Amino acid sequence: MKIRVAGLIGVLVTLANLSAPAALAATEPAAVPGGELITFEFAQSKIFPGTRREVTVYVPQRYDPSRPACVYVNQDGVQFNAPAVFDQLIAAGEMPVTIGVFVRPGVLPAANPATALDRINRSFEYDSLSDAYVRFLLEELLPAVETKVTGDGRALRLSRSGNDRAIGGASSGGIAAFTAAWERPDAFTRVFSAIGSYAGLRGGDAYPVLVRKTEPKPIRVFLQDGANDLNNFAGDWWMMNQTMERALAFAGYEVRSAWGERGHDNHDATAVFADAMRWLWHDWPQPVRGALTKNPTLAGVLIPGEDWQLVSEGHVLTEGPAVNRAGEVFFDDIPASKCYRVGADGRATEFIADTQRSNGQIFGPDGRLYAVATATKQILAYDQAGQSAVIAEGIAGNDLVVAHNGNLYVTAPAGAGSREPSRLWLIRPDGTKQSFDTALRYTNGVALSPDQTLLYVADYRSHWVYSYAVQPDGTLAHEQRFHWLHTRDADDESYADGLKCDREGRLYVATKLGIQVCDREGRVAAIIPTPNGKITNLVFGGSEFDTLYATCFEQVYRRKMKVRGVNAWEPPFRPTPPR
Repeated sequence: MKIRVAGLIGVLVTLANLSAPAALAATEPAAVPGGELITFEFAQSKIFPGTRREVTVYVPQRYDPSRPACVYVNQDGVQFNAPAVFDQLIAAGEMPVTIGVFVRPGVLPAANPATALDRINRSFEYDSLSDAYVRFLLEELLPAVETKVTGDGRALRLSRSGNDRAIGGASSGGIAAFTAAWERPDAFTRVFSAIGSYAGLRGGDAYPVLVRKTEPKPIRVFLQDGANDLNNFAGDWWMMNQTMERALAFAGYEVRSAWGERGHDNHDATAVFADAMRWLWHDWPQPVRGALTKNPTLAGVLIPGEDWQLVSEGHVLTEGPAVNRAGEVFFDDIPASKCYRVGADGRATEFIADTQRSNGQIFGPDGRLYAVATATKQILAYDQAGQSAVIAEGIAGNDLVVAHNGNLYVTAPAGAGSREPSRLWLIRPDGTKQSFDTALRYTNGVALSPDQTLLYVADYRSHWVYSYAVQPDGTLAHEQRFHWLHTRDADDESYADGLKCDREGRLYVATKLGIQVCDREGRVAAIIPTPNGKITNLVFGGSEFDTLYATCFEQVYRRKMKVRGVNAWEPPFRPTPPR
C-alpha cells in the first residue's frame, strides 16, 4: 500500500491496495480511558557508559499484569501523539494491549557545564549499523522498565517475543528502529520508520544493498517520507527512502509506505501513525513471516521453508569441517583438541581423542583426512581408523586444501605483531615444500575452483579474498585481490575464514556478517546468516553433497540446499560459463 499525504492539511487523500486496514477516520474519535505515563531517568548503561537519558513509559488502561504485554519502543521520546493513538486503537481492538517505551538518546554530561559541552550520543546510537543500540534496549533499558510499577501498584511485564514487539522513530530514530529489527528480528518484527536517515551518515546508505543480498528476515516495515525532505552532504532522504522501499519489495518483505510533499518533520508521520499501527499489528498474534526474495542467487541456492538444524553443541570453538566420499562430515573443537564425525544418522561422535589442536581439515584423493596440527606445527594425515602420519613439519598453518593431483596448499598466517608476511605453502606428493610470500595480512581459508585452475585464499584481516592462478607445476601466479566482501559496522575487517565452492563455481565465504556467496566475477550476490550469528567454516556434506554444514563456535548446524558442493578430491571439471 502506498499512501499519499497532503502536505498542507495532513489528511489522507489517496489510498491503494485497500486490503490494508482503513485509514484514520476524519471525525474526532470518541473519548476512551487514557493510559498512565511513567517518566524516569536511566543512567546505568554499560553499553553506552556515562550516558543519561529520559524514558517515558505508557501503560494502557487495559493492561493486566497477569500476562506480559506487547511492546512498542520509540526513539527520541514521545512522538506522533502515540499515547492517545494507542488509547484509541487498543480500545477499538485494532492493536493488542501494548506498553510503550519512549526513550530519548543518551547524553554524556560535561564535567564542567560552564566551560564544556555535553556529548550528544544521538547519531552514534541511532545511525550506526551495529547491534549496540538493540543490545542496550534488550539487556539494559527494557529490564529497567520492568522494575517500575503503575500508580495503582501494577508491576510491568513485557513480552520477550519478537512477534509481540514493534519499534519506531523518525529521521535517525527511524533507521535506528530498522537496525534494531534487522540485527535482532527475534526481538523486534514490526517497524515504523518516518523520514528515515538511510543516508551516508554512518553507513546507512548501504542498507538497500544489504537488504537485497541477505536472506529475508521476519520483519514488517512501514515507511513514511516527503518529497521536500533533506538533500545534503549525506544524501537525498526522499530518494533513499524510496530506494529502501524498492529494496524491501525486491527482497519480498511486507512493506507499506506513505509518501507526501513535506520536509524533514513529523507532520505527516503523525497523520499516518494510527494507520501504520493498524497495519503493523493487523493480524497479530499471527507471526510475521519471512519473505520470498527475488534475488536469483538466494532463490537458486536456498530451498523455501528449509531452515538450519542443530547438529551438535556444547563445544568451545568448532572448525575444520571436512567431508569424505560417503558424505560424512568431520569437524574439530580446537581448544578441546578433539575431532568429531557426523555419521549417516546425523549424530556427532568422537573420532580422534587428541588432534594436537587441529584447525583446518580436508580429505585428500587418497581418502585420508589431512589436518593442520597447530600445537606441533605439523600437517597430519589420518586413515579411516584415526591413525596419523606426518606429512610435513615446521609449518604454523591454519587451513589447507588437497588437489586431485595430490598437491597440498596450506595457509600460514603471520603471528600477532610479526613483521613476517603471511605465507602459502605448497607440499607436493613427494613431500617437497615450497613457500610463497603474499600480500595478505592474515592468510586463512583456502579453496580450489571446480576446474582447479584457481586457488582462493581468504584474508581474515581485510575485506578481500585473493585469487591465484595455479600453474602446471603447482606453483602460484598472478596474485589478485579479487572477491570483495561486506563487513559489519562494528568491524574493521571481514574476518573471512573458511571457503568452499559449489558446482556452479560460486564461492561461499564464512565471515562475521554470515556466509557471503560470491559469483565467479568476485561479487557478493547473497548473504546467508547463521542461527547464532557466528561462523568459522563450512562444507557441503551428505550423500549428495547438498547439505551445507557450518561450524559456529560452540555449535554446528546444517541446512539442505538446492546446490551441490565441490570436493577437491574429485576430478577437476569446467562449470557452465556465467551469463
